[in-house]
This record gives sequence, C-alpha cells and structure tokens, in this order.
Amino acid sequence: MAVCRRLARLAAHLQDPRGVAAFQRLCGVEAPAGWAGSRGPVVNGGSAPDGRRHPEGNGAVPGGAAPPQLWRRPRRNSLTEEDGCMEFNTRSRFLYYLFSLGTELGNELFYILFFPFCIWNLDAWLGRRLIIIWVWVMYLGQCTKDVIRWPRPASPPVVKLEVFYNSEYSMPSTHAMSGTAIPLALLLLSYGRWQYPLVFGLILAFCWCSLVCCSRIYMGMHSILDVIAGFLYAILILIVFHPLVDLIDDFNLTYKYAPLIIISLHLALGIFSFTLDTWSTSRGDTAQILGCGAGVACGSHVNYMMGVNLDPPLDTLPLSLSSLTVTVFGKAILRLLIGVIILLLTKIAMKKATIPLACKIFRIPHDDVRKARQRMEVELPYRYITYGMVGFSLMSIVPCVFHFIGLS
Repeated sequence: MAVCRRLARLAAHLQDPRGVAAFQRLCGVEAPAGWAGSRGPVVNGGSAPDGRRHPEGNGAVPGGAAPPQLWRRPRRNSLTEEDGCMEFNTRSRFLYYLFSLGTELGNELFYILFFPFCIWNLDAWLGRRLIIIWVWVMYLGQCTKDVIRWPRPASPPVVKLEVFYNSEYSMPSTHAMSGTAIPLALLLLSYGRWQYPLVFGLILAFCWCSLVCCSRIYMGMHSILDVIAGFLYAILILIVFHPLVDLIDDFNLTYKYAPLIIISLHLALGIFSFTLDTWSTSRGDTAQILGCGAGVACGSHVNYMMGVNLDPPLDTLPLSLSSLTVTVFGKAILRLLIGVIILLLTKIAMKKATIPLACKIFRIPHDDVRKARQRMEVELPYRYITYGMVGFSLMSIVPCVFHFIGLS
C-alpha cells in the first residue's frame, strides 16, 4: 500500500500543471502581464465569468484584456473556431522555433511529406511497415484518450502556445506516441537493411523522440505525466506489433480478399471510436488515420496484383546512401513535389464530393459545413473516404504517374 501511495503522489506531481509552467519559464516563455489574475481557468466546458460557455475546455482560457505582446502563434481550427492566437513573451527565439519544429513532427504536414518521401524515394518496403505501426499507435492512443478523459493542463498557470487540439483530451500524448514509435520503428526496421552505424540510428531516434516529447510540454498542451505515458505506451505497442508487421504486410499484399477485410476492419474501428465520447476533433483525426492506413494497404494490394513492385531488388540489399548524387537528389525532390501536389488535389476533390454527398444521403443540412461535420454521419465518411483515396494515391496512382512521365 505504501508503494501505491508513493506512486499516486508521484503521478499527481507529474500531472500538476505547475510543472508544465515551470518548464515553460525555464525555456523563456512568459505570460502576458496581469494575465494570470484576469480570469480563472475554464475546464471541461464550464462557463466563464462572462457567462459565455466555451468549447470543452480541457484547461482553455478565453482571451481577456491584455496589453500587446511580442509573440502570437496563429493556427485556426476550422471546426472548433479556436484560432490559437494567445499572446505570450519568449526570451529564446531558438527554443521557440526548435519546439515548433518538434510539434510539427506529429502533425499532418509532416506525415504528408515524410511517408511519401520514404515510399517514393527510399524504400517502399520500409514505408508500408512504418505506416502500419503508425496507424495502430495513433488509433490506440486516440481511443485511450477518450476512455481516460483527462483534461489538458489548466491555464493559468500554463501558457497555451497552441490551442488547435485543445478540444481533445490529454492522456496520453499522441504526439509523444508517434514521436517515439516512428523513429524507433524506423531504427528497428531499417538497421541491417540499410548500411549505417547503429550509433547514428540511436542518436537520431533519441533526438527525434526528445524533441517531440519536450515540445508538447513547451507548448502547454500536455503534462509531464501525459508525455511519459505516451512514450511508454508507444513502446508497449511496438513490442506487440513489431513481430507482427511482416505478417500484416504480407496479408495486405497477397490475400485475395484483403481489400474487403481491410476496408471493413478500419471502418468498424472508426465507428467504434466515434462511440467512445461526445464530439471532438479527435473523432475526425481517428477516421483520417484509419482511412489513410486502409488506402495504403489497398494500394499495396493493387500493386501486387498488377505486378508493380516498388520495393528495391533483393540483390541490392543492404541499401546505402553512398550512391547519392545531384541527379538522384534532384529527381527525388521532383517526385516529392509532383506527388504531394497530386495528393493535395486528391484531398481537395474528395472533400468537395464527400461532404455534400454525405449530407444528402443522411438528410443533414449543409448550409453550415462546420456544424454538419460535427455529425458522425458526415465526418466519418468524409475523413475515411477522402484520406483513403489519399493513401491509395500515395501507394498506387502516384507511382504509376511517375512511371508514365519517366520519373520511376
């Protein structure tokens, strides 16, 4: 019992928002003058002193009267109307930009650049397996958030440098999970297949993971306990899924009815996740991740059935970066630019088509798209189909375009 009490006290200490605020002050982040006493924190959708009700707050604080400050971090959330415009001071521009980079390593912009670059330019075998692990890590992390339902760190004392995901719950940090799982999986899957010193891989994984985890505390979005739990949870998922990733990839490629099973399974998981809690942006993110994973898996199956092999020939293993030339690098960048443009056009086209179609099928008014997308009947098919097509294009359509224009 004494051990349990100590662990409970330690967990409470690590969850304390004052620890987050102390780390922010250590890194040079300061709140606006007079801000802490202007209004109390709004937690879990409570009403503010002005009588207005704010989105499920997870520690959100409505902006009050404050003198002009030096920094703003604008990033508008189109569904919650949170625009991330809280003002703050920072004594270190270097740390601000460094941790901004770290937090972007867990956002959509990074994923839409990293995974395509890996598949189109480095090793499709490696890219498919990374996406399998990433999908399961993110899905389990998002669902766990909605089961535990812990709020974001209270503000004040925490300075919220980012509120884009503020309507989501906090435990565990899915940024910390992806920032742990991707570099560790990259090391486990690539070492021996690619020629590089093990020390280099370990240093890269450590720096990547540390940067992402610390950035979430710096941004005021997670407590220290959230980040530690996300780190350990990702390692646990890796231990379970890493031995299975070859079996899953072989099933996706070779089994005759794999596309039907893949689409049905991912859709069922998406519907299940939508039932865990009331609406928040995590619902759409979960459907988006599952759709992307299903699209990549189906695209891989189509490639296999058509005899299109994107994997490096076995006689070229182990692979090496020593053959990198200006020409090879130029073609890689050109493939990335052309391919990402195709993916973005696919995303835009599918969004334009799926939202009105879902509204029409389920008889939901679509005059206010933001409100319509807060309905499961719209958000789930929109995200799942749109990002499913993005994943399919990534794996099958874009490589065919490269072959047609001579960029294979």
